[in-house]
Amino acid sequence: MILAAGRGERMRPLTDHCPKPLLQVGGKPLIVWQIERMVAAGFRDIVVNVSYLGEQIVAALGDGSAYGARIEYSRERDPLESAGGIAYALPKLGSEPVLIAAADVYAELDFGRLAAARDWMLANRDADMGRSHLVLVPNRPFRPDGDYSLGPPQHPIPYGQVGKAGAPLHTWSGIGLFSVGLLREIPFGQKIPLLPFFLDWIERERVTGELYLGRWDNLGTPAQLQALDAELKTAHGDPVRDDD
Repeated sequence: MILAAGRGERMRPLTDHCPKPLLQVGGKPLIVWQIERMVAAGFRDIVVNVSYLGEQIVAALGDGSAYGARIEYSRERDPLESAGGIAYALPKLGSEPVLIAAADVYAELDFGRLAAARDWMLANRDADMGRSHLVLVPNRPFRPDGDYSLGPPQHPIPYGQVGKAGAPLHTWSGIGLFSVGLLREIPFGQKIPLLPFFLDWIERERVTGELYLGRWDNLGTPAQLQALDAELKTAHGDPVRDDD
């Protein structure tokens, strides 16, 4: 699932007439970078939640066949925030662990790592215990104190436990795997963020994680978008004009 329903207020005026997931960096809309990397790792059935200017996203992506995906849309009358949007889309998400990523994150992450985590969750699932698995990244200036700690792997779980305290703390990337059993704990039809549920799941030791050290950007402002666009154009050999 790709979370794409937000209004992108901090990205104004760019988002006054264009939904944030369709803003381009490196010659592609942000959401297309996510879709292509998901498909490359075998995640081909994708649900996109939309609300603000959502029909522009539907028109741009269609059924996903142009990207080798099968895209279904979860339409929200008003944006329900992260957890609320997930709960609203739950009937479309099936019964196996779900990869969820924010549309406004640019990450050069091989989602194959999450496919391996999904396979482990499926092989070891317990009918009475759901799990989530978060991708954490080093802290950035906009979040210098971080979010969560990450313990070492402890057999038989090949991933570290995510905690609320300890050192060092890392930042959640906006990307994670979630068992449907945990997602069913989110109330339906409410506008609510994920953070309160993360804290509860961590307390119940339901959250593992891994640290990703590659390229990752959370794009919140036009300046951040422009900087990443220039870097990607340079990396791909495109000349960057003064008026870009």
